[in-house]
Amino acid sequence: MVTKHTRNGTAQAVADFDDLTVEYPEEDGEPSTDFQFVPLVYAVFALRARYADREDIYVGGNMLLYYRMNLPQFSVAPDVFMVADARGNHKRRSWFTWREDAAPAFVMEIASDSTWRHDGADKRATYAEIGVTEYWRFDPTGECFSPALIGERLVDGVYHPIEVAEDEGGILRGYSDVLMLEICVLPDLELRLYDPERGEWLLNYDEERAARQAAELQAQAAELQAQAAERDAQTERDARQAAEERVRQLEALLRAQDDDSA
Repeated sequence: MVTKHTRNGTAQAVADFDDLTVEYPEEDGEPSTDFQFVPLVYAVFALRARYADREDIYVGGNMLLYYRMNLPQFSVAPDVFMVADARGNHKRRSWFTWREDAAPAFVMEIASDSTWRHDGADKRATYAEIGVTEYWRFDPTGECFSPALIGERLVDGVYHPIEVAEDEGGILRGYSDVLMLEICVLPDLELRLYDPERGEWLLNYDEERAARQAAELQAQAAELQAQAAERDAQTERDARQAAEERVRQLEALLRAQDDDSA
């Protein structure tokens, strides 16, 4: 056995070689309800859209993450995670920390009655072990813990709380240094991500599609206006040229009459 140090500084005991005959399941067989599924889909979609142009950032959701080579029993399945030093943002079936040489910098677990205690104990210890910089937990029902948003930052192998406070509008807000975003929980327990630099909420799928359609319609309207303006300009040019031609004709006629008089 040897000790392998990953790029994020964590160490793990591993076998001397990666045995490619070892089978790693791609699913954990744990279903989720709408309370977990909806915020999971939103967060993954919004973050993937935000980092679409970044080849070095990978965003995944509900994917098995293996962190000890040749030992498939050592796995977790983060609801939402982001790797900040990834080797490409292509699709993956699972995440292997030793093959990718990287662990997530950000993880969020979305609580359910059957998972929230495990999220705050065993999973928390695992994420500290593999070097997850920020660990967030969100309670979409408000029945598991209060407040409904908990953030922690790893310092010297130990998680320390990230401040989460309620603003004057009743929105819980905590700032993620990893994402450079505010993680927010609205009064109706909806999870949203906010970009304080741009002053914008990260859109969900329906909002993004509506915004894209609105932008397309706006572009079409602008094109039609440009075409109309060009037609108006062409009509004006044609009218001016016709008028100038008529003046030339009249001047020629007057000159001809003057010649006849002479």
